[in-house]
Amino acid sequence: MNRINQDLIEQMADELTPVRSMKLRDGLALVALALLATVLLVALFEGLWSGILTGEASAFFMVTNGLLLVLGLASASSVLTMASPRVGGRHDGPKWAAAMVAVLPLAALLMLAARGGLAEILADPHGIACFTIALGASSLTAIALLFWLRRGAPVSLNSAGLHLGIAAGAFGSVAAGLACPIDTMAHLAIYHVAPVAAAGLIGRLLVPRLLRW
Repeated sequence: MNRINQDLIEQMADELTPVRSMKLRDGLALVALALLATVLLVALFEGLWSGILTGEASAFFMVTNGLLLVLGLASASSVLTMASPRVGGRHDGPKWAAAMVAVLPLAALLMLAARGGLAEILADPHGIACFTIALGASSLTAIALLFWLRRGAPVSLNSAGLHLGIAAGAFGSVAAGLACPIDTMAHLAIYHVAPVAAAGLIGRLLVPRLLRW
């Protein structure tokens, strides 16, 4: 019996092929390349706003894009970690980052409501265009993170999909924001944050179906 088991183990071992280990730095490099390519595409098709370098951009512009960048980094790191699950792994970073970003539209809505200017949101002539460009700009990061997840073995598929969508949406909004000269609080807080929520919902619904194994 022992000989039979040994032969079976040897046969199974002969069929194994070595694979390259998944390292977090490789995943981060992949995401960085996707973000860089996205910025280059935005610059090519939309052009970058010179006001960022000349000091014309408002402080709220910097704060909004800075928080979105932090959210993207936190969520992307979470997704990369989920590809190699471990006991006791926690993903609280994206939750806190998302809570900070959520303050922006809430503050904008309260400010507009206080002065009776909620109609300003619907009257924004650039809002839908910014939302659409940001959502489209999230594609490359989403593909990169999905590729990484499919290489690994994520356990919580719903969380992986949600975090993937949020990361892609945040990076897409930052990249699109580099071409947007509208730096008012209402515009940034609504139309530059909304793509993150939309991408998160899309990721939550779609990604788990692409990760079944």
